[in-house]
Amino acid sequence: MTRRRLSVTLVLIVLLVTLAYDLWQTQKQSAAPAAPAGQNADVSGGKPIVVYFTDPKYPDDPRNHRDGLDEKQVALMDRARQTLDVADYDFDLGNVADAMARAKNRGVRVRMVTDTDTLTNAKDEKVQAAFRRLKEVGVPVVDDQRPAIMHDKFTVVDGEWVSTGSWNYTDADTYHLNNWMGIFRSRELAANYTAEFEQMFAGKFGRAKERNTPHPTLTIDGDRVQSCFSPKGHCADLIVDTIQKQTRQSLYFMAFSFTHDGIGKAIEERARAGVVVSGVFEKTGSQTQFSEYGRMKKVGLDVYTDGNPWTMHHKVIVVDERIVIAGSFNFSTNADEDNDENLLIVEDESLARAFRAEFDRVLQQAKHPPAKS
Repeated sequence: MTRRRLSVTLVLIVLLVTLAYDLWQTQKQSAAPAAPAGQNADVSGGKPIVVYFTDPKYPDDPRNHRDGLDEKQVALMDRARQTLDVADYDFDLGNVADAMARAKNRGVRVRMVTDTDTLTNAKDEKVQAAFRRLKEVGVPVVDDQRPAIMHDKFTVVDGEWVSTGSWNYTDADTYHLNNWMGIFRSRELAANYTAEFEQMFAGKFGRAKERNTPHPTLTIDGDRVQSCFSPKGHCADLIVDTIQKQTRQSLYFMAFSFTHDGIGKAIEERARAGVVVSGVFEKTGSQTQFSEYGRMKKVGLDVYTDGNPWTMHHKVIVVDERIVIAGSFNFSTNADEDNDENLLIVEDESLARAFRAEFDRVLQQAKHPPAKS
């Protein structure tokens, strides 16, 4: 064989090998579970901190159950390439379960912790269907197995992204309840939530956990952020301290459950000092002797019960329209001393404006509730 023929033959062999490899890659990708279009989209719009709110419509129409927080969460989960850790109290969204399954099938390490009452809720088929989907693909789920509750609602993606808020991964939380979800891009904040997750995934819940948050105070794009986890973080003390030392002009709050006397007294003290105070309580439980609603009403604070025909589920305080205190943490002793909870205190005026706008919307509904059909 001449040198020229040998060179041509070698070129043909290389081309055939390349074509065979490309065909194999195409078949491999076709066999992989498909993620929805836009899976690589930046769900935060390029911002390191972004917040979303639910928009309940009454009366309910299932056709309106779209474009909600669940789809933001799915888009975030579809970004995962290495790790996906989920801590969620209540869980019945099929599309979120599917996103977790897709991540598992493309080689992401996916893990979950939840509350035992949710995992063993045999009466709710949607809950069991969501957990079955995870079981089918081998996602490990650890439950707390104790009377107090694992009340967190957060997700950590690739050690870089954190979603958290008052929003459980359920259809009702998405389309009936007033809730918020924030997405934060910060490796330091992700490290905090990962440290908390690792303890729970290892079976340590509540008071069995250690206080091991690596970055209790950090900055995100110049904004000061404090993160706190119950019960070892003494989050109620952190809230009281922020109210007492930082509040000079205004304080607005929305509270699903507000029974913590220390937080209530701190707010009343600032009101006596001339701070403008206004708040909305979830109606359920607000008339009991344990709620701060009656005491605040008695001393003349501008407080209301909510007008959502379902549930106002926020746990939010806005201080001087520049600081936001919010998370899964209800303003209660149980949240502070027994439950697994997370809380953020963020000094960001744009974020505070967004929460103030949500407060104004909830307040207007409290003053003018829709007529129940």
